[in-house]
Amino acid sequence: MLISYNWLKKYIPEIPNADEITNLVTFKICEIEDVKKLPSGDTIFDLKILPDRAHDLLSHMGVAREIAGLLGIDFKLPEYDIPKSNSTDLKIEIQTPNCRRYMGRIVRNVIVGPSPEWMVNYLTSIGQRSINNIVDATNIVMFGSGQPIHAFDLKKLSFEMIIVKEAEEGDVLKLVGSEEKSVNLKDTDVMITDGNISLALAGVKGGLDSGVSSDTKNILIEVANFEPISVRKTANRLGIKTEASKRYENDLSPTLCDFAMDEISALIVEMCPDVSFEAIKDMYPVPQQERVVSFDSDYISQVLGLNISNKEIEKILHNYKYKFEQINNTWEVLVPMMRLDIVGPYNFVEEIGRAYGYEKIVPEIPKINFTREDHSDWEKIFTTKQKLAEDGYKEVMTYAFKDKGDIEVLASASDKNFLRTNLTDGLKESISLNQKNLPLLHLDEIKLFEVGTVFTIKGEKINVAFGDKKKITEMTLDEFTSLPENKVFRSSYFVNKELVVLSEIVKDIATPVFKSWSLYPFITRDIAVWVTEGTSPQILIDIYNSFGTELLVTEPALFDSFTKDKRTSFAYRLVFQSYDRTLTDEEINTIMSKINDKIKSLGFEVR
Repeated sequence: MLISYNWLKKYIPEIPNADEITNLVTFKICEIEDVKKLPSGDTIFDLKILPDRAHDLLSHMGVAREIAGLLGIDFKLPEYDIPKSNSTDLKIEIQTPNCRRYMGRIVRNVIVGPSPEWMVNYLTSIGQRSINNIVDATNIVMFGSGQPIHAFDLKKLSFEMIIVKEAEEGDVLKLVGSEEKSVNLKDTDVMITDGNISLALAGVKGGLDSGVSSDTKNILIEVANFEPISVRKTANRLGIKTEASKRYENDLSPTLCDFAMDEISALIVEMCPDVSFEAIKDMYPVPQQERVVSFDSDYISQVLGLNISNKEIEKILHNYKYKFEQINNTWEVLVPMMRLDIVGPYNFVEEIGRAYGYEKIVPEIPKINFTREDHSDWEKIFTTKQKLAEDGYKEVMTYAFKDKGDIEVLASASDKNFLRTNLTDGLKESISLNQKNLPLLHLDEIKLFEVGTVFTIKGEKINVAFGDKKKITEMTLDEFTSLPENKVFRSSYFVNKELVVLSEIVKDIATPVFKSWSLYPFITRDIAVWVTEGTSPQILIDIYNSFGTELLVTEPALFDSFTKDKRTSFAYRLVFQSYDRTLTDEEINTIMSKINDKIKSLGFEVR
């Protein structure tokens, strides 16, 4: 959201200089992505407004109100002379709950032409193109107050009537700026019609055939409030993102319509003094209700981690112009209609903490007294992995998404749009793939296991599957841990005659503990060495283990040997792998160089 410093002055006459505002906004309101100083002397702030405050901060008025509240200085709304109104025959019907309020007003005798210089300057400063005085006025109101406005050419309407309703499947509408392209609507979209022709796509964009042009004399002003989810779905489906839809989909207070109608009317009078206004037609089926939020001073201090006095809380609420009552340490605050984000006392923790200054909070780790206790499921999983690892199985983790199953996911690849109902299918595939690595890893067989969640119509459960290429066994975790042969793997052990839980097991426990696999790839090196006939190969194995460092993750594996001319050749495969990084050839080459030097120093020959 681009915010003009000069525009902010309209609401805050005593605003500090632009540099001070930069620091204030950064540390108290939101992130500033960019700051530009224009040749005109204006400064433009590019604010990253987060969704929780988009309902009021996507506007100069909202940002100005926030700055004034933080600084405790005056915030002033423009005062407008409300034009006298004639009677009206305008009729408005709301036929969908997705329109929460609709205000309409007919204005006659407008003169469409260039905008005043100040209006052009305001719009161009935030990257908006000036179109004509009527359209520019609607944009000034939107970027100023946050409330989108639309103007229809009255002569292009069949009747002086507005009907807001759901579209019918297959309806077509040409949008402004889309002369060569029409959009096909669905019954989830909301349309503005006059009972005969479609005028606009509610909350998103106006229709091409009803917009204001140079020969427009009479207009119908729309100031409305639409349900945010409906607008977002329509805008996303059609791929149409507008300044209006961005504000509607983040929700707006329907009470903002009143100010916006007054402001647009005053702007039109300023530019077209001879216009005549008809009475405002206002359809507001379910008015927004006031909210009162109560909180205690002690609650605010406890959550923030520092003591904030009642005097300081009162000052902050006064600066923000909140209406409130205080009874001892309890505060009852009337939430401003624009602040849709404040719904409970926890919101005032943030509100007060932000204004008071988070930098004043001294970081201190809380003292928590608790007794360490292992979760029963974790204990079962831990001991299950330990038992299977002892029995020679290696753990795998297979994909939970499959091409068939009981539970379908919302959106995924065509072969992965169901959740698995068993572990066996994935384990079979993993065993098949790992069989190809047997020669590389110098293993006689592949024995794998997996402990994971499966998803069935009856619900989720944790299963255990283990096996080899001949047979795979699968059962629930509870069934596995209840088997007699597995009961020795308890949730606690005696260490130095003291009972400890699994999470406190130390490395001197006699029972081996399961160790996770590395997530990084391994590197292999084959080395063949001539030794004198009769020399024990253990000499070479000791060299490999000694110089291989902790990166040598498997025992050196002999894969070839033969004797010739009173010399014997031993060929070993070394497997290197790290638990914290991907190894490089340079690292392994350094290790192999040291191994070669040691072998040569003993009079052996590396082939």
